[in-house]
Amino acid sequence: MNTVAVIDYGMGNLHSVAKAVEHVGRELELDIDVSITADAMTIAAADRVIFPGVGAIRDCMAEINRLNIGRMVAEAMQTRPVLAICVGMQALMEHSEENGGVDCLGLAPGAVRYFGDDLRDEAGAWLKVPHMGWNEVRQTRKHPLWEGVPDGSRFYFVHSYYVQTGREDLVAGKTTYGEEMVSAFADRNIFATQFHPEKSQTAGLRLLGNFLQWDG
Repeated sequence: MNTVAVIDYGMGNLHSVAKAVEHVGRELELDIDVSITADAMTIAAADRVIFPGVGAIRDCMAEINRLNIGRMVAEAMQTRPVLAICVGMQALMEHSEENGGVDCLGLAPGAVRYFGDDLRDEAGAWLKVPHMGWNEVRQTRKHPLWEGVPDGSRFYFVHSYYVQTGREDLVAGKTTYGEEMVSAFADRNIFATQFHPEKSQTAGLRLLGNFLQWDG
């Protein structure tokens, strides 16, 4: 039995993620059990952990800290595959500019920046914030979660803030929306995406399938 814990701290498309993982598991004929939980023992016992998130980082970090989710994620990162999604990825970083500045978990080297109120493309055309919709992800390094996902595949994004890091060796994918941003980040047992694989159709489901088969 392949057990997957989707961490529940009240912020995220938890059921969408769980249903997508269950669907992929059936397609791959894997024996999996997906639980949506904040229980430390359940998360510690899971073979794989998903750390999702949507919403304002201040509210997310308040619940993460209240439930001691940071410790659970840090422990999981040492021994098992972890997939962080959207605000889950941002929460791993050191600091976010959102809500006037919020300290994050500091489990990954990087900061979360605001796109700005006057974001423009290369031709000078105004871009809406939040960045919402499909955009291309350029794979910047090989990784098991990219297996069978063509470079330049389009994934679904919804966010007003983006990750920057000085550790280019940990960047697994980049996307341009006015600014060049980190859209995928990989460090040992963790793979993190700014996009939503559960909403990204074929490419996203392939990535989730790879996650279910990845040994970290």
